Amino acid sequence: MYKFNIRVYGLLFNEQNQILISDEEEYGFKFSKFPGGGLEYGEGLIDGLKREFVEECNAEIEVLGHFYTTDFFIQSVFNDSQVISIYYLVKPVSDLELDFREQPFDFQMEGDILQAFRWKGIHDLNSEDLTFPTDQRVLELLKEKWPKNL
Repeated sequence: MYKFNIRVYGLLFNEQNQILISDEEEYGFKFSKFPGGGLEYGEGLIDGLKREFVEECNAEIEVLGHFYTTDFFIQSVFNDSQVISIYYLVKPVSDLELDFREQPFDFQMEGDILQAFRWKGIHDLNSEDLTFPTDQRVLELLKEKWPKNL
């Protein structure tokens, strides 16, 4: 039996056209990604994305539209499942109330699961700044879609 891992992510920009990045550490494994996560059984994509933003960012979002769905094989780094990721352009319903950091992995907490958020200009980001291949592909597409002056 094949296992699929469905993930849903939000591409959220601020007024300076910077995108929100989530730096996380789970049980010693550090990674940077776009906000979002795994779809739960019985959830639709939009409902799952909204739930993830409430859980991760304590924020309600409006989904503006689909941006990208994984179109190549990728195996999870956490288990033997095949990852399928869906990315949406989103905007917050109200101001984000997060403690934004300037540097990657600048956690202001302790524990087995850590998270911090930062803003980055699309053209200031490199593939190496994002951990997972699907996020790296989305970054390539964002750079193609938005002019360098944004």
